[in-house]
Amino acid sequence: MTSFNAALVRADTPQLTRVINGYPITYLDSGATSLPPRAVIEAMSRHYELHHANVHRSVFQTASEATEAYEGARLAIAKFINAPGGAEEIVFTKNCTESFNLLARSWGRVNLKQGDVVLLSEMEHHANIVPWFQLRDMLGFEVRFIPVTDDFRLDLSNIDELMKGVKLLSVTGMSNVLGTINPIKELSAIAHKHGALIAVDAAQSVAHSVTDVKDLDVDFMCFSAHKMLGPTGIGIFWTRKEILRDMPPFLGGGGMIADVSVDGYTPANGPTRFEAGTPPIAEAAGLGAAVTYLTGLGMANIAQHEHDLTGDALTRLELEFSGRIRVIGPRDMTNRGGVISIDVDGVHPHDVAQMLDQFGVCVRPGHHCAKPLMKRFGLNATARISYGPYSLVRDTDMLLEALHSAIGMFG
Repeated sequence: MTSFNAALVRADTPQLTRVINGYPITYLDSGATSLPPRAVIEAMSRHYELHHANVHRSVFQTASEATEAYEGARLAIAKFINAPGGAEEIVFTKNCTESFNLLARSWGRVNLKQGDVVLLSEMEHHANIVPWFQLRDMLGFEVRFIPVTDDFRLDLSNIDELMKGVKLLSVTGMSNVLGTINPIKELSAIAHKHGALIAVDAAQSVAHSVTDVKDLDVDFMCFSAHKMLGPTGIGIFWTRKEILRDMPPFLGGGGMIADVSVDGYTPANGPTRFEAGTPPIAEAAGLGAAVTYLTGLGMANIAQHEHDLTGDALTRLELEFSGRIRVIGPRDMTNRGGVISIDVDGVHPHDVAQMLDQFGVCVRPGHHCAKPLMKRFGLNATARISYGPYSLVRDTDMLLEALHSAIGMFG
């Protein structure tokens, strides 16, 4: 049984007790980094206090405990996303960006050649753009983009033409700028119809809704712990076992080998062939705790809570700031997540964010590592509001109060 109460989640989150510039903190930057609950912090502290040892090597008790926690987190993630092959399909990386580099430099380097196409979208994070450009420059394939419509959705009107020659379709599950939730199941069917594989950037979606890779019928998924109430420094790469088996190692060194001789080496089987060196062990313990915590809250409950908060905020922004604030994202709450990017007429997003900080309100100004999308809409930056499971209506109240003051100051 799951239960959800945002006020209790807030009480579980130590950073939300902070006072900033004389105001209780209003944290609206969960799209960049979510805040860990005590359970996550305590799991990492327990590791350092009681189980601090390396994994997969020593046989003494604390080392065995560290290995158990590390591999337990792998199993927890597999269950969380319903990986059909279980823990053997989960690779730990440093973050979502490294996961995409792994996908490009391992699977892509072997499977892509001149004449092939990788299809992205204009709303992608740089993590799902730059690695493909880097590999394109080495191998000579084409990188193509699905355009974004004026109402901030993927333009699929010409998708069959765009799919010609495509070996991989790689798209975000939810835009980190627009809040748009993309139709991944539909895109999976399109990709497979054309003989292509599909990768999903789930960094913005995995902590805010139910994620089932089997139901979505996707081939790769990348995301980060720090956007799902976990620690920084650990990311996740998932693919089906039969694909992972044929991917060459991305990094070389200790821990990823079956054998080494003066003539060469044999890589290990399974996920560890991609986890060279000492891995993020304490971070894995924290990630395991985060998955347990999120599961206890219920992902459908979190999705509904953030849907309600976002819809309320969009309505109030329109009522109170019509003509002065432009929302860069869908106004319709259908297939929309808890990210709201705003452009305040006549005020730079960095000035907006600095003014809001005077009221303890934390938002993110900038291009959000999505410059192609910014250029598509003629922007250099936006101020981004993003909700989490600990967010409350009073956070929106404080945001709007601070926005009124900021806009009043700039005239």
